[in-house]
Amino acid sequence: MTTPDPTTRRAFIACLALCPAAGLARAAREPLPLLLAQEAPADIDPAGYLVSEKYDGVRAYWDGRDGRDGRSLRFRSGLTVAAPAWFTQLLPATALDGELWFGQGRFDALSAAVRRHKPDDAEWRQVRFMVFELPGGEGSFAQRAARIEALVHQAGHAALVAAPQVQVAGAGALQRRLEQVVREGGEGLVLHRADAPYVSGRSAVLLKLKPEQDAEGQVIGHVGGRGKHAGRLGALRVRTARGVEFLIGTGLSDAQRASPPPLGSVVTFTYRGITPGGVPRFASYQRLRDA
Repeated sequence: MTTPDPTTRRAFIACLALCPAAGLARAAREPLPLLLAQEAPADIDPAGYLVSEKYDGVRAYWDGRDGRDGRSLRFRSGLTVAAPAWFTQLLPATALDGELWFGQGRFDALSAAVRRHKPDDAEWRQVRFMVFELPGGEGSFAQRAARIEALVHQAGHAALVAAPQVQVAGAGALQRRLEQVVREGGEGLVLHRADAPYVSGRSAVLLKLKPEQDAEGQVIGHVGGRGKHAGRLGALRVRTARGVEFLIGTGLSDAQRASPPPLGSVVTFTYRGITPGGVPRFASYQRLRDA
């Protein structure tokens, strides 16, 4: 086999770049413009929101194009999910956004199952597509949620489920609901403005609420402040028992910024979940541990 000369090679590459099929292949690998949640404040008032469980599954988007040819189920990354034909055939000709889910506490098994290049039929019989949004759908979220229920009822298949959306009366009831979900093995709650039109990107119309956790870390550095904190402590650099280092810049009083916990001391901080790199999310200083 001969190697093409540079001119032929450049022409071939240019053809690929201009070819519509190549463009579609690249587009399919771009992250999808879905609605993403912001963190909810711990004391949020749930009035005006519909509340559902935050499923520990894999985000999935069904494009719902008319006609069987060309329709696909995709990850948030844009890559196609290798789902069995019987699974996609039960989905309606309407765009759907949701989570592929095995059940509480089974994320690792679910993730492995739906990412196989060759789907395992027995595994997919356990998968549920928990639908919580109609991308591009008209009306308020409350109206779209009602339409999701109707679509799921019409499909009549156990694998397609409308994520239950409920109203919660007050911050106390919301906290009790959060504690119940966590006790049962869930991640937390999602709050969606009932009156919100469909939008994409990270938006305040969609909030995620997770339980606050606490842990300890050793102070290994003091980072100077800026702006209103100029001339005093801006953040503590801490290291956990697992060797993870990060900054804590919130939760500190003016007195603590003026006279911060000394290097080598151990502090307690609160956080909400862990990043893939093991760093506590939204870490906030709580107190200096007693000696």
